[in-house]
Amino acid sequence: MLAAVLAASRLCHTGILWEGDTLPLAAARQMLFGKALFRDIWFDKPPLLPLSYLIFGAGAGLPLRLFDAAYCLLACWIAWRFARDLWSEREGLWAAGLLGFFLTFDIPSAVVPVASDLLMLAPHFASVWMAYRRRPVWSGVMAGVAFWISPKGLFAAAASVLWYPAGAAWMAAGWLATSAAAAVWLAASGALGAYWDQVWRWGRLYAGSTFLVSPLRNGIVRTVNWMGFHAAAVVAACAGGRTEKPRLRWVGWLVLSLAGVAAGLRFFPRYYFLLLPPVVLLAARGMALLGRCRLPVILLLLVPLVRFAPSYWTALHDPAWRDIAMDRDSRAVAEFVRSQANAGDTLFVWGYRPEIYVYTGMPAATRFLDSQPLTGVPADRHLTQSEPVETVDSARRREELSQSRPTFVLDALGLLNPRLAIENYGELREWISRYRESGRVGNCIVYRIVR
Repeated sequence: MLAAVLAASRLCHTGILWEGDTLPLAAARQMLFGKALFRDIWFDKPPLLPLSYLIFGAGAGLPLRLFDAAYCLLACWIAWRFARDLWSEREGLWAAGLLGFFLTFDIPSAVVPVASDLLMLAPHFASVWMAYRRRPVWSGVMAGVAFWISPKGLFAAAASVLWYPAGAAWMAAGWLATSAAAAVWLAASGALGAYWDQVWRWGRLYAGSTFLVSPLRNGIVRTVNWMGFHAAAVVAACAGGRTEKPRLRWVGWLVLSLAGVAAGLRFFPRYYFLLLPPVVLLAARGMALLGRCRLPVILLLLVPLVRFAPSYWTALHDPAWRDIAMDRDSRAVAEFVRSQANAGDTLFVWGYRPEIYVYTGMPAATRFLDSQPLTGVPADRHLTQSEPVETVDSARRREELSQSRPTFVLDALGLLNPRLAIENYGELREWISRYRESGRVGNCIVYRIVR
């Protein structure tokens, strides 16, 4: 039943690409054109994210959504096994059911795409589970997998050590083995230095700055909101946590997970997937212990159900849904470009619209799939702000861009934030003068090279 619910909910979004889908899917598509990640494709997240999209051929639509559902089912299976080992089959079923419920009834842009924070959920669960079962090498391997999906995998590694301190050395060995394999693969493709530059140096610049005026206040508000929509799990977890010993490992796991959510002081909804493993497990124990008193707690599930269930109907039946306005715009501009394109044509998109590469099916003309590394302004703020987090390296990258000759250049940012329009950069004025505007679709200006 859980598999059916997960599949049905994801299939409602078959015709939509959410922001979390777009960049890893576009990068995976470019890899299918023979390009090497990091060396030929600028990508600011660890490599296992786009590599996972190659499992289903980097196909949009049905293949993508079936992958999403299968992955969430895998995470639920791990939660079931972990809770069953901790307590009994009853708690295992509660853990799987609660996890599946909260991976369905939440903000669609967070729970539907298997982006880095959600993709890290299963290895996070598995790492702590293996630590509990006194299998430290496998725990370290799973923590390593989490790390090569997202740097926040380090919090999963720390939680695992907390659960089995005596196995820390063997966990480190498993983590190092996984990391060594990934590093050798990157070195063999000539991408190790680029990986460091894009994931860690750029990632440090991104995490070290915030676009929010009051990030701590925003964090408190969003955390309280998350607790409200997950009230059933939070209340049940409090009931379950009262009986669990040693409490240090549970409290420590919760604190480490919350620290991961707070890293970067952005508190996006998808960051809270780090909290789900300890909260869901404790909630499963609480549901089992509450007996007849669990009914009021179960009724709290109506809060996210009533709020988010209608979004699946909307995704199927409302093509004018406000939440997918950007995706609609990208589809329209992709159709316009395809109508003018010939075999062998290439594309560059200025702004952050990686889905256009997916919808056009065209190869990128440069290693840059978006303009973040070219303007120095991260995508989480570039629609409203124009202050760069770096200047020298972004200017150097613009010089690199000016040596390329894409058939089509799409400015998907200038109409939304004129200060970041492509013609505002001196290194690119002569380059863009070789193109003529062939049309405007929604928020995009389409340029075509003058032969």
